[in-house]
Amino acid sequence: MVQPISLTLSYLQNRSQIRVWLYEQVNRRTQGCITGCDESVSLILNDAEEILSKTKSRKQLGRIMLKGDNITFL
Repeated sequence: MVQPISLTLSYLQNRSQIRVWLYEQVNRRTQGCITGCDESVSLILNDAEEILSKTKSRKQLGRIMLKGDNITFL
């Protein structure tokens, strides 16, 4: 099994565009380019946008930080 921090670090090294599912936000996803993380899997995303799954609308957020305890899935 790949540990969450090593997977996150590989995304960071590749400057990958990721989509994040947040805890108890079933209709909302956040997408962006990962530029930083820490041992609790808190993330910094550049060019982030919020995607609403029901209406397929997107909202530009810019640079954001997501706390690791709110992240459900990468």
